[in-house]
Amino acid sequence: MGSVVLKSLSILLGIFFVFVGTMKISSLISKELHKDLRKDYVKYAKVFPLSDTLDFKVPSKWYRRVVGSLEIICGLAMSLIPNAKVKQGANIVLILLMLVAVYSHYMVNDKFERIAPALVFFFMLTGRMVIDWQLRRKAEAAIEGEAKAQKQD
Repeated sequence: MGSVVLKSLSILLGIFFVFVGTMKISSLISKELHKDLRKDYVKYAKVFPLSDTLDFKVPSKWYRRVVGSLEIICGLAMSLIPNAKVKQGANIVLILLMLVAVYSHYMVNDKFERIAPALVFFFMLTGRMVIDWQLRRKAEAAIEGEAKAQKQD
């Protein structure tokens, strides 16, 4: 049962992030949404978390492109690549992106309606990661149990 949930979450989250990343990079899906995202990223680049620490201004165009590209790459990894470690790595990168998104929305004083989607996907990605860890621990416990049973025989 858990495996079905994990696979479903991986595929659906992966498809979602490919969709959102594509909107950030290209106007292929919606010209108006792409235009709005370009305007939004001008604000988000000004509050980028590391810009004060590193004394570095992030160009909004490249910030949007990097975030969009990471979302597409990680989304494809989550939905298509069968390797669990690759999926877990993509999951962690997407969680970090969602944390930065929540931070950015908060810092530019966006309404909660603008922050909520990033929070929801943060929690979905966190839930996917927890399910993955639980399934791995369960599998490892079963292997250890079999090894102990074979030693006793």
